[in-house]
Amino acid sequence: MHLILIGLRGSGKTTVGPLAAGALSLPFTDLDHCTARRLGSANVRDAWEKHGQTRFREAEAAELAVQLARPSMVLSLGGGTPTAPGAADMLRAAPARIVYLRASPDELRRRLSGADPLDRPPIHGGDPLTEIERVWRDRDPLYRELASCIIEVAGLSPQHCAELAAAAPE
Repeated sequence: MHLILIGLRGSGKTTVGPLAAGALSLPFTDLDHCTARRLGSANVRDAWEKHGQTRFREAEAAELAVQLARPSMVLSLGGGTPTAPGAADMLRAAPARIVYLRASPDELRRRLSGADPLDRPPIHGGDPLTEIERVWRDRDPLYRELASCIIEVAGLSPQHCAELAAAAPE
């Protein structure tokens, strides 16, 4: 069974994932890295700029299918992965515990204010910090529907989030 981490950019998936994997003695995979590699790019922003959002989401869904077919692991998804074609259905059918690392738009802005602006592309073409509210409003209902467990991450250390994720019910 997989442990899958979902949530918006800045919620802590890439940091919490390896910690949860260590607690569960499972391998860790970051889907963003796998998708960029599938597209022959060094990172998500490069892949997004070279191939566009539609092609990136198609590659993301294809890579999700590959990862879900592998043995148990902790899998950190990209923030938009559940919106990729067919991805939500794959996640619903997966033998997995899906944990939503949930942060409010204010918490996400706080966390991302010091992040490298070149790290991730803006979703709607604007400044990533100003689009957080819109993206959160668009995706939060889907994340909540897919999740078997929701962890409100504000005020929690990555280690505590990892412990909660590793102990999440099926």
